[in-house]
Amino acid sequence: RERTMTTSLLFLLCLSLFPGFSRGRVVGEHEAGFAECNVFFSGQVPPEGFSEPFHVKICQQYNKKPRFATLYSTKDKIPLYSAFKYTNAAQSEEEDWLVEPQIDDPANDLQEMVHEADVAGSVTNLGANQALASDYVGSGYERGLLNPSLLNEKDFQVATYTLTNAVPLSPSLSKSWHRDVRRVVEEALVPHCSKKDHLYLLAGAIPSSVLVNGKVSVPETLWLAACCDAPQGWSLALVKKDDNSLADLAVGELEQQLPAGVQLFKGSCGEENQRQEKTEAILQAVALIRAGEQGGTSDNQEAKDSGWVRKVAGIIATPFIKLLELLIYVFVELVKFVFRFLWLVVRQVVSTLLDGACSLWNGVVFYLKEVSKVLISIPCDVGKVIINILCGVVDIIQDVAFLTYKILSIPVGFVLHLAAFPYYTICAIPSLLKDVAMGIGGTFSLVIDTMGTLLHGFYYLAAHIVKRFVPKGSSDD
Repeated sequence: RERTMTTSLLFLLCLSLFPGFSRGRVVGEHEAGFAECNVFFSGQVPPEGFSEPFHVKICQQYNKKPRFATLYSTKDKIPLYSAFKYTNAAQSEEEDWLVEPQIDDPANDLQEMVHEADVAGSVTNLGANQALASDYVGSGYERGLLNPSLLNEKDFQVATYTLTNAVPLSPSLSKSWHRDVRRVVEEALVPHCSKKDHLYLLAGAIPSSVLVNGKVSVPETLWLAACCDAPQGWSLALVKKDDNSLADLAVGELEQQLPAGVQLFKGSCGEENQRQEKTEAILQAVALIRAGEQGGTSDNQEAKDSGWVRKVAGIIATPFIKLLELLIYVFVELVKFVFRFLWLVVRQVVSTLLDGACSLWNGVVFYLKEVSKVLISIPCDVGKVIINILCGVVDIIQDVAFLTYKILSIPVGFVLHLAAFPYYTICAIPSLLKDVAMGIGGTFSLVIDTMGTLLHGFYYLAAHIVKRFVPKGSSDD
């Protein structure tokens, strides 16, 4: 996972340095149609009836702009159709084939189309749901474009070189398909559509049971459907099998050869809105193109019949030619490997330098941040000290004022009584001594009275006892 993230980051860096990279965005199930690529369909409504779970919608982009749309079958590993508009014919540029990582690994962070060799170890199950360049090596088939590069120019042409737009075709079929489609579009379709921007093209393939490398389906039929969504509009379909010429038929007839329920066009492109005169003119143009191809085929056959020696020589030379092609292929792949290895080295060096620069920058930022904190804290600390001093002075003043208030709040009468206390104390001494003397005298008097009372009581008691127990004498005695 970490390696995947690193590859993603490096690839995004490359995108920022080289904005011409292709991008094939897998359209989410929650998005309507083909999202921003709906502009390549008449009325912005894609064909209906292609609803299998292994169908993947791709919005093919280049330089951050949509170029065409593709419905891809992860079961057959080929596109079922590509929807595009005619721009301008141009010579084919150098082929630079790309793959779509999200088809095999939806959780991958890469949302751009990339070279197969660049993500061979970072994308989970690469090739499980799509064809790879390695599937075509030594198979005898070429990567035939449904949306031919010859019908596009500049960025539109570069965007066509993706394996999600390619099907396995024999070299002769691939050559004739691109030639026939180009001539039909340029000589028959475009001249009969009043608005070129309203000419919508669908190029598709019907899979067969023949497989390349045991997984990529070889199409049994190639087809082209065109719609001129303009005043006096029309629609037309053509099919091609093997090396035969294009056969014209109505769109409804083509739909019968496709999965049940498929409807390619709607609105003014429907068969109920056909302009018969326009359709006949187009069919005549197609017939002329087909007649020219058949004449060329006759001439070629005569040349073949008269040149049997060259044929035998070609058969003898074929193994050597194949060997030479193999050597050239190995050499080209070796050169590509060297350049890719150098690119990986440069990318790693750049990544290391960027990591070092980021670390240095983070260190400088951290140092400046800490110095700033210290410089900012000095005035704050000085301010805190000054505030503490002022608070202490205020507390002292408050305590002095409180003490003064307490002193001043003592009652004046209490002070006068306190001052007169010695005087009253001295003056009270004679009275105190007098009272003490009177108390002592009263005490002695009380004691004397008590003693007298006791003696009188004893006397009375003794007299009473004598009278009670001593017999009285006679009066004579």
